[in-house]
Amino acid sequence: MTNVETTWTDRMIAPQSRPRPRSDATPGSGARASEGRIDPGGFGVGLRLVPLLLCSLVVSAGCKGPRGTGGTTLRADEVPQSPAPASTSTTLGPGDLIEVRVFEEADLSGPYRVAPGGTIDFPLCGKVRVEGMNTSATADALTRCLGEKYLKHPQVTVLLREYNSKKIFVFGEVQKPGTFPYEEDMSIIQAITMAGGFTKVASKNDIAVTRQVEGKETKIRVPVADIGTGRERNFRLQPGDIVFVPESIF
Repeated sequence: MTNVETTWTDRMIAPQSRPRPRSDATPGSGARASEGRIDPGGFGVGLRLVPLLLCSLVVSAGCKGPRGTGGTTLRADEVPQSPAPASTSTTLGPGDLIEVRVFEEADLSGPYRVAPGGTIDFPLCGKVRVEGMNTSATADALTRCLGEKYLKHPQVTVLLREYNSKKIFVFGEVQKPGTFPYEEDMSIIQAITMAGGFTKVASKNDIAVTRQVEGKETKIRVPVADIGTGRERNFRLQPGDIVFVPESIF
């Protein structure tokens, strides 16, 4: 037992009792060699860690993006610039304001707001359900109602005046963040203008638009500053889009 304990103890203190350099070395060379020696367990390990640290920085930088719950991140030029589907952008809903024009019938013509129940109170026809219908379908419904009982060959036109049932959201580094009514063929420049414009610290080329595409959250990077100077094409919004203007880090 004594020999085992002694041997184990000797191994623990062995680094302190390593033999010194040979005495036949040039005087002072041992000291200089010790001073210039690189400890393979110290600085060498640090050198090996440098590539790993660089890789981690690159990965973390590449992963940075708009805050959210995940999903796909795209550039604006990767998103088709087609008008919003009729099922979402041009259908009526509660709060929308329409103008009905009936040819040569001034008493029937005028503005009508869609009620919370999705209907309008129209003279002679009573409550007419228009929620989920576009302006053309609404005009057809009113034409049928008037033609069946009251007028011969009525001519009805319906115009959309306010899209209060469709919203877009603008927040971050803008003067007046908030919720705004969606307008048909609305651009991101319009949205920023409605929000009072950028603040002094806005990162104008890193605007993030969050959109639901086929049930999935998609983030789109929009370079608004480049759009303003003509280097990029304008970007069209859709109902429900969330526009976030980040703060510049410089």
